Amino acid sequence: MTAKLFIHGVPDSPAIWRPLLAALDLGDTPVAVPALPGFTAPLPAGFPATKEAYSDWAIEQAEALFAAHGPIDIIGHDWGALIAQRVAMLRPDLLRSWVISNAVIDPDYRGHRVARIWNTPILGEIFMVLSKPAKLAEGLAAQGMPADIASEEAEQWRNKDKRRAILKLYRSAKGLSFEHDWARDIDKLPAQGALIWGADDPYVQLSVAQRFSANTGIPLTVIDGAGHWAIAERPAEVAAALHRFWSSL
Repeated sequence: MTAKLFIHGVPDSPAIWRPLLAALDLGDTPVAVPALPGFTAPLPAGFPATKEAYSDWAIEQAEALFAAHGPIDIIGHDWGALIAQRVAMLRPDLLRSWVISNAVIDPDYRGHRVARIWNTPILGEIFMVLSKPAKLAEGLAAQGMPADIASEEAEQWRNKDKRRAILKLYRSAKGLSFEHDWARDIDKLPAQGALIWGADDPYVQLSVAQRFSANTGIPLTVIDGAGHWAIAERPAEVAAALHRFWSSL
């Protein structure tokens, strides 16, 4: 049984994986679904909440699973996808495979509108102050996230450390621009990877995934009728794609 490590994104928590984990029905397979530091609890003392800090943290999570179970499968969504790819670039020895959903390290991608707001000093802080949990829940549900998970994620928005961490994370990545650092290591990605994408994602368009797949040869599965949170909107279809990929290894 190959252990699985699931890394969530922004503004999410491990709750976003529940529908997919139920659909995957992994039985006795070892599974880790950690929360990004600062997202469900206060930021650890001294944790800088940069993209490098989060990738180092994810490597530690992968190392722990590897020590107990051998090479693992890492799965990431949104920022978790970017972090999972970075783990694959830096520590391919820890992995059997990597799969990412609805975000990818791409040299030409410049981020969505909210990412640019969060990247801008003062404007980002104003956004965070004005953002209310009820409105966030409404917006997430309107974009396809299951309503119960949207409410749970929005309630965590009251955590000031979470909002602070998000601003630090996006500013460490200049919004979502990786052309001068992480994107230069795309050729270090192991071949045993896959992309799974909600076709109607308004944040990272399908064309970004298609370009990445064409340039790297990494296979792409498109989930029609789903948006950014395809993993929770269409969990049965995503689970089927994951099982097909894993069975091919």
